[in-house]
Amino acid sequence: MNVNSHIINNKKIAEVGGDGVFIERAEDALDLLGDLYYQGFDGIIIREQNITPDFFDLKTGIAGEILQKFSNYRVKLAIIGDFSSYKAKTICDFIYESNKTGHINFLSSVEEALKKISITIS
Repeated sequence: MNVNSHIINNKKIAEVGGDGVFIERAEDALDLLGDLYYQGFDGIIIREQNITPDFFDLKTGIAGEILQKFSNYRVKLAIIGDFSSYKAKTICDFIYESNKTGHINFLSSVEEALKKISITIS
């Protein structure tokens, strides 16, 4: 796992990447969030392929657990990927509603995520 730091509009945003899945459970996300939060990051970008596929099966509850952690810490999150393969109404609605609030965003590129996070951080 690697972390690239971006500063946009005086906001520090972590772009997290690497090979494989490194967020298997809510605790993994909390560890990552806590580490980056205490380094002063205001927002985090992570790739879809680095998160367990169970995240996108809302019945597992993992998405809710992880996103609650980000809400509690008030850290913006962007998940980057191609979400067109998800056909279930529940996940499509979840992505749509998340993108409307601006706290959690499902986007297609790092550039889009940097822009969205930097303007939505208060």
